[in-house]
Amino acid sequence: MKFSQRTVALAAACAIFLAPVAFAGQTAAPAAPAAPKKLISPQRGEATVEITKPDTKVKGTDVVTVIMVKNTSASPIAGFKVEENWYDAGNTAIGGDVFRYTKPFMPGDVITVTLETPKTPKMKTNQYQFSHANGTIKPKSVPKLTPTT
Repeated sequence: MKFSQRTVALAAACAIFLAPVAFAGQTAAPAAPAAPKKLISPQRGEATVEITKPDTKVKGTDVVTVIMVKNTSASPIAGFKVEENWYDAGNTAIGGDVFRYTKPFMPGDVITVTLETPKTPKMKTNQYQFSHANGTIKPKSVPKLTPTT
């Protein structure tokens, strides 16, 4: 009988000493789960952007064009792409470059588009084409861009 009393007393003593350790990591109320990220459907059909005047300069053996672009559409633009084509005096395409924005182009965001084409003496004029995964893009030239954040 003394053995069982000692066992019960030992178990009670262990419970008293170990209880604070067992409950130390718990809080009074569980934390609220993080809000899930909202998915926004991308722009379909024609999207609108504002662009600055293209800044074209010769750097070494390349012709580098820099354009600032702002998304003025109500939705993000998926698969935003800018193509630059260079033509000679006879309007024959002789080169160009393609810029692709891999992330969704969110409304109000401003990005810098850099296009590099190897320089040739036949280069006369160039042309830009804007497009996206779900349609066309209508660019509007503006003197200066500021992000809407």
